[in-house]
Parts: sequence; C-alpha cells; structure tokens
Amino acid sequence: MGELFEKQLSSEQIYDGKVVKLYRDTVQLQDGKTSVREVVRHPGAVCVVPVTDKGEIIMVRQFRYPFGRVFLEIPAGKLDAGEDPRAAAMRELSEETGAEALQLEELGIYCSTVAIFDEKIHMYLARGLKFSAPHTDEGEFLEVVHMPFHDAVEMIMDGEIQDGKTQAAVLKAWFKIR
Repeated sequence: MGELFEKQLSSEQIYDGKVVKLYRDTVQLQDGKTSVREVVRHPGAVCVVPVTDKGEIIMVRQFRYPFGRVFLEIPAGKLDAGEDPRAAAMRELSEETGAEALQLEELGIYCSTVAIFDEKIHMYLARGLKFSAPHTDEGEFLEVVHMPFHDAVEMIMDGEIQDGKTQAAVLKAWFKIR
C-alpha cells in the first residue's frame, strides 16, 4: 500500500487557552486529496506511580470537572514551559503527596487521545520515598490515599479506576516490580 502519511498544507489557531491551544489544519492525504484535522496542542505532562517500602501505592482522589465526579488517580501534572520531565515528576510528587523519591524510573510515554491531542505524558515509578507535608498548587484540592498496590491493580481490572494514564502507568509499574 505504500507509506502512510499526511502532509500539513496550512494551520490556523482557532483557540488559545490557559492550558491548550486548538488548531484547524488542512492536510494532504497520501492519495492527493485534502482533509481537515482539528488538533489540540498541549505542553505535555508527567505522572508518577509512588510505591512505598511497605508495597503500598500512593494515589490521590480529585474532583474532575469534565466528568462532574471524583477520580482516583496517581499524582500527575502539566509540564511548565521548558521543564525537564524528571524534574516535573519530582515536583508533582512532592506537591501532591509530600513525598520525595530516592529512585525515579522511567516507564515510557502515554499518548491519551492520538486522533486529536498531541499531549505526551511521561510516566515514572518512584521508590525510596521520604515524606513531608503536601503543598498543592493554589486552587488544587485533593485527598492523598495509601493502599496496597495489589488493590489498585484490582480496581483497574474491575473498572473502578477509569483514568487512562493511571491505568497504563500502574499496570506497567506492577509488571516491572513483580
């Protein structure tokens, strides 16, 4: 069939938000025809699977406005402009849980919605944790939850944890540790 590709012919920014930017691009398809693609540009993010020496995972409960309910997730957050993902992971871990990790291991990159978002979430496993008080961002409200790692895996498999980045990172960390 040949090489798969789409060539950008033009791009128009149609929304400039605090976190995301929306573009309407015209592309040329491999058969020579044109099409329109709407793309949400995002600065990227990190997520961390913190595992204690007791084999517990640290998660956060947080209200998520688009769904109108609370989600159980791993600590995560947006990259600041030019920020190194490892540094961002350590920052988010500390802000949301009060933990500092002696070991931070890369688990890969998670791309949540590849058809319309360019967001890349850098996933990490954190171990050798030391704790102090969390210091969340202004306007960020969450509850820190410690649970057996196995329970989190079961909740994912039972559909109780529905956040995609949490599912991917926790399962990757589970198989890496086991």
